[in-house]
Amino acid sequence: MKISSNFDSGNIEVLDASNPQQVLLAMRPDLNSHHFQWFHFKVEGLTPGQRYGFSLTNAGQSAYRHAWAGYNAVASYDHSNWFRVPSRFEEGALNFAIEPSAAQVWFAYFQPYSRARHDWLIEQALNKAGAELFATGKSLEGRAIQLLRVSRNPQARRKIWLIAQQHPGEHMAEWFMEGVIERLQKTDDAELDALLQQADLYLVPNMNPDGAFRGHLRTNAAGQDLNRAWQSASQAQSPEVLFVQQQMRAVGVDLFLDIHGDEEIPHVFTAGCEGNPGYSARQEKLEEEFRSRLLALGAEFQTAFGYPRDEPGQANTTLACNAVGMEFDCLSFTIEMPFKDHDDSANPITGWDGKRSMQLGKDVLSVAAAMVGGLR
Repeated sequence: MKISSNFDSGNIEVLDASNPQQVLLAMRPDLNSHHFQWFHFKVEGLTPGQRYGFSLTNAGQSAYRHAWAGYNAVASYDHSNWFRVPSRFEEGALNFAIEPSAAQVWFAYFQPYSRARHDWLIEQALNKAGAELFATGKSLEGRAIQLLRVSRNPQARRKIWLIAQQHPGEHMAEWFMEGVIERLQKTDDAELDALLQQADLYLVPNMNPDGAFRGHLRTNAAGQDLNRAWQSASQAQSPEVLFVQQQMRAVGVDLFLDIHGDEEIPHVFTAGCEGNPGYSARQEKLEEEFRSRLLALGAEFQTAFGYPRDEPGQANTTLACNAVGMEFDCLSFTIEMPFKDHDDSANPITGWDGKRSMQLGKDVLSVAAAMVGGLR
């Protein structure tokens, strides 16, 4: 048996593989940071039908140790089709086992979104979805951060921004963006056409390519949590955020959506700007309308579970959602998807996955289309 993680978004350390019934493993912390929770590794040389067990021994010291309760790891024989493996959090370790049907299997915290697929997605956007490469930033390690613009009407007044994967382990965020770009390829979508008559779309499919490639959970190559850098972005620590802020200030923002994943809560939900200084009745009404329309659409979404609401004036304005909502006086949301499942419509085979993330991206475009005329 061979265990490896020396590939895109790979993360694991082998402590003891002498007993195939209980292989002892550990998750590697983010570079220059104490955060860890993401894992992604390949096991080769297996005997189909034989039982193999794995233990992530440091799960109890991870960034969100309470999130392991009710969580099941994902696995794949082809790195394309992923399924859940029953998992148990016991005595500080996450344990799971499999009787494989093939000689190799991958395990991960969530269905990964590779850099190769990201490159393919950018090509799809440029060649099939009518997007243009509006600007390109650079990560600390020199990877491209593409800002795409979809503009079909020179007279369109509204600017709608979607960014994803500030936290690199939240791979569901780029699956969401793939759903957005896939819908943009449709040629007979009256709803989308109406949206693009009034608004230009600005899309950043991956804000943190260094962290994603390195198998980080939370931070970039400097150990910076990008979603805590929106009041202090710098070329030295967070050029990814600085690049996007500069572009926003050049073109403006009327709606901002920051796409994320949440480790603990088994639901899709939003977080708004209610704690911002200057939060207005207009913004509150827009937030309520966005949530109501997404519910009415029948999307996988709910409003009963989520983060505690901020008290007036007590928002953390280093977060992208709050910083952008405050600076541009606009409707601004964080959209959170689960690492576990959306319990309102649970799927024990897949849990929440890439396909469901993509559909949510498509549904959010419908809400934007319905609301675009009233954003200002």
